[in-house]
Amino acid sequence: MLLEREAELARIADALRAAAAGTSSLLLLTGPLGIGRTALLQQLPTLAEGKEVHVLRANAAPMEQDFAFGVVRQLFDSLLTGIPEELRERRLSQEDGSWRTVFGDDAPLLDEGGTASMSEETLYGLRSVLADVSADGPLLILVDDLQWADSPSLRWLAFLVKRLTGLRAVVVCALRDGYRRPGEPMLREIVEAARPVLRPGPLSLGAVKEVIHERFGVPGDEEFARACHEISAGNPLLLTSVLAGLVAGGHRPTAERIEEARSQRPAQLRERLASSLRAQPRPVRDLAAAIAVLGDQPEPDLLARLAGLDQIGFLAALRDLHRLGLLAAEREPRFLHQVVQDAVESSMTVAERERLHDAAAALLYHNGRPAELVAAQLMAVTASDHPWAVEVLRTAADTALRCGAPRTAARYLRRALLDGSLAGEGRARLLIDLATAERGFDPAACERHISQAIPLLTTARLRAAAALRISPTIVGLAPPSVIDLLHQVAEDLGPADTLEGTARDVALRLEARLRHAGHEDAAELAAAVERLSALGADPALDTAAERELTAVLLNAAMLTARRPAAEVARLAIRILEREPATSEQVHSPLPLVVIGLVAADSVRGISSWLAREQRARRHSGTVVDALVNVEQAMVLSARGRVAQAREYAERAARLAEVHWQEAGVVSTLALTGVALDLEDPALVERILDGPGRRRSASLVLTAALQFLKAAQDSDNGRWSSALETLLASGRQLEATGWRNPVLFAWRPWAATLQYRVGDACAAMALAEEELQRATDWGAPVALGRALRLKAGLLGGDQGMTLLRESVDVLRASANELELARALLQLGQWLGRGSEADAVLREAAALAAACGAPRLVDRIRTVAGGGAAAARPEVSLTRTERTVASLVGRGLTNQEVAAELGVSSRAIEKHLTSSYRKLGVSGRRELIELLPRMDS
Repeated sequence: MLLEREAELARIADALRAAAAGTSSLLLLTGPLGIGRTALLQQLPTLAEGKEVHVLRANAAPMEQDFAFGVVRQLFDSLLTGIPEELRERRLSQEDGSWRTVFGDDAPLLDEGGTASMSEETLYGLRSVLADVSADGPLLILVDDLQWADSPSLRWLAFLVKRLTGLRAVVVCALRDGYRRPGEPMLREIVEAARPVLRPGPLSLGAVKEVIHERFGVPGDEEFARACHEISAGNPLLLTSVLAGLVAGGHRPTAERIEEARSQRPAQLRERLASSLRAQPRPVRDLAAAIAVLGDQPEPDLLARLAGLDQIGFLAALRDLHRLGLLAAEREPRFLHQVVQDAVESSMTVAERERLHDAAAALLYHNGRPAELVAAQLMAVTASDHPWAVEVLRTAADTALRCGAPRTAARYLRRALLDGSLAGEGRARLLIDLATAERGFDPAACERHISQAIPLLTTARLRAAAALRISPTIVGLAPPSVIDLLHQVAEDLGPADTLEGTARDVALRLEARLRHAGHEDAAELAAAVERLSALGADPALDTAAERELTAVLLNAAMLTARRPAAEVARLAIRILEREPATSEQVHSPLPLVVIGLVAADSVRGISSWLAREQRARRHSGTVVDALVNVEQAMVLSARGRVAQAREYAERAARLAEVHWQEAGVVSTLALTGVALDLEDPALVERILDGPGRRRSASLVLTAALQFLKAAQDSDNGRWSSALETLLASGRQLEATGWRNPVLFAWRPWAATLQYRVGDACAAMALAEEELQRATDWGAPVALGRALRLKAGLLGGDQGMTLLRESVDVLRASANELELARALLQLGQWLGRGSEADAVLREAAALAAACGAPRLVDRIRTVAGGGAAAARPEVSLTRTERTVASLVGRGLTNQEVAAELGVSSRAIEKHLTSSYRKLGVSGRRELIELLPRMDS
C-alpha cells in the first residue's frame, strides 16, 4: 500500500513524458530510513505500463560493495534476459568488449590502487547500448540504495548522468539521508547532478488510519490511530513494524492497546537502524551513543562533552541524526522511539557502553546533578574507581526509600557493596542500610545482611540497634535465628534500667521484641501482663521505645483478657495519640495496638489514624502494603462492614502470595474473619485450599483454619464433626492463655452446635462461660453476642429479656453486623406487628449496609418479603440521588468523585447511607432499584 506519494509519482510521470519527447533527466529520491523510498521506487514501473518504456532496475546492497559492476550487471541483465540466444551471443561478442567487461567470467581490470576499473571504451560502449535501446522507446533506469553501490558501477553512473542528452532516459536513484561515503567522489557527483530531488514526507493521520485498517482488517479507534501517528512520527517503516507486532500478538486496534503499541521494539527494524548507524562518521555515532547513555538528560552541553564534540561538531552531528530519521525533532536530542535507543546500544561494544556510562557518571557528578541521576549511570558499570561513588549510591538509595521505592534503593546499595575499599563499620553501615531497604520485600535477605553487619560493629548499642532493623512477626512465630540474634545483642547491651538515653531506648525496644516472641507461651504472656502492671496505670509513653514496649505488653493483656477492654482501649488510644502515623510502623510492634482496639470493640476513632498511615504509605507491592491492608480489613470487620473488609483482605492476600513468611498468616486471618462473617462457602474452601494450610505452624493460623473447617462441616450438616473441631481448637487456645472472647469467639458457635446435636446442658454451660468471659472483658460486641446466645438457649420471657438487653448493648458496639443479627432474632421472636416490622427493617438496612447478602435474605424471608424489603420511596438527599444516578451510569467511585469534585471516601459514605436507607446489599441492587426510584 503506497499512500500520499501522488506528488512524487506525478513528477516522475512528467519526466517520462519529457523523455519520450527527447529530454532526459536524473531524479534523486531521498529521505530518512523507513520513509518509503524503496516502496516508491517499486511503484514506478507501473507508470510505464501500456507504454513503450524499457525499465532497467538495480538494488545495491552493503554485502555486494566488493562485487565489481554489480549494479551495472543488474541494470543490463534485463536486456539479455528473455531475448533469443543468437542475439544474446552477438551482444556479448561486440568488438568494444563492453558487455564482456560486465558479464564475463574473466577477472576485471584493476587500476593502480587495486580497484576494479572500466575503460573509456567500455563506458562509451555501455552508453551506446542504452542509446540503441532508447531508440525504440524511453528508458526508466531505477537504482535503489545508491549509497551501497560498488565503485565501478558508481563510476559508470557518474559517467552516464553527464551524458543523458539524446538517450530519452529517466534515471531515478534512491539515496538514504545522512549517508556519507568518504573517498567516493563519484557518489557526490551523481547527487549534485540530480534535478529535482524528491523527499517523500511522513504519513498524515489519515494515512495512518488507512494503514491500520489494511493491517487489522477493521478501522482503528481514533485514539489508537493518533497514538500510532505520534509513536511512528508518520514513518511508514516504524508504523508497519509496530502494527505487525500487535497483529502477531492478536491485539485489536483499540485505545486499550496504546501501551502495547508504545512498547513494541521490532528486532528487524533495530538491526536496520544499527546497520545504518555503523556506516556513519565517528562524530555522529558518538553523539548517538551519548544520547543513549544520558537518556533523560538531553542537555546539549553535557551531550557534547560526553561525545567529545565542540559546539559546531555537535550541531552538525545532531543535524545528521535528524536527517537519518532517528530524532523526534530537528534540534532536540531525543530519539524518535525506543527501538532507536536499542539500535544505538546494540551498535556499541560492552566496553564502549561501560566507558561511556562511567564518563557520564563523572560528568553528572562534577556538574552537580542529583545523586539518583549519577547513581543510574554507576549502575551500568561493573566497577568504578571514583572515590565518591559509594556516597552517591547511598544518597540515591536514601532518596529512593523516601519516595517509596525500596527495591530501587536495594539495587543501589548492592552496587555500592561491590566497592572493594569498604571495610569495618563503613561496610556495616552499608549492610544495615541495605537490610532496611530489603525488610519491606525480602526479610530473609534483611536478616542475612544484619547478621553480616553485627560482627563489624564496635559497640553493643550499635549491634542492638542494627538487630532492631529486622521487622517483627506481628502474628505468628518469628524465625528462631532472629530470636537468637535478639537474645545475643540484648545480653551484650544489658537491661534497660541500667542504661540511659539512646541505649535505654534500644534496650526497651529489644525487650518488646523478645516479649512478643513469646506470645504463644502462656507463661511468657503471664509475665508480660505482670510487667504491664509494674508500669502502673499510666505507663510512660513519651518515647517510641516506651510505646513499643507498652504495645506488646498490652497485647498480652488483650490476648489473655486479664485486663478489661476499657483499660486496653484507653492505653491503646494514648499510644496512637502520641504516635505519628507512618508506613514505617509496620516494621515495629505498633500494629498490635490496632488488634487491641479491634478486640476492645473500640475502633470508631482509629479510622482517621489509619487513613493517615495509608497516605504515608508509598511502598508498592511490598509487605508494608499487605500489612496496612490487613489493618484496614480488621477495622472494617470490627465495624461489621464485611463487604469493604473483603476488598482489603483480598488485596492483602494477593500481596502475601509473594511475602508469605511476613504477611501470609495475618492476611489469612483477615480473610478468614470475612469468610465467616459473610458465610461464604466458596471463600471458605478457597482459604482452606490456599498456602496457609501447608506453610505455617502458627497457633493463630491453625485455629483460624480449624474454624473454617468447622464452618464447612456445619454448612454441610456435619454438626458433630464441626463441634469436635471447634472444641479441640478451643482447648488449644485456652492452654496457650488466649482467652479473648472477641478474637476467639469459639464458644457461642460450639454451644449452638451442641444444642443442635441434642446436648442442651453442655450448650448452656458454654453459654454461661462465654457470658462470664464477655462480662469480665467488657467489650459490647462480645457481651451482646453472649447475651443473644444465652437468650436463644433459654427462650420464653427470660430469653426475650436477655435478647432485648443484647440489642441495647450492641447499639453501643461499633459492630453493626452483630446488631443486625440480634435484631433479626428479636424480630423473629416478636412475630407479626409494627414493632417486628420496624425491627426487621432496621436489621435489613444494617445488613445491607454491611454487605452481608445471606443475612439480608434471611431477614427478608422472616419478614415475608415485605416488611424488610428496600422501599424506593425512602427519601435520599439530593447528593445521594446524584451519586446513585452516576453509579447507575456505570461510573466507579473514583470516577464519581472526579465528576463531583470530592474525595472517594465521601462517595463511599453517600453510597453506604443510600444502601442503608433503601435496604439494599450493594451496588448491583441499587442499580436495579434506580428505575423504580425515578418512576
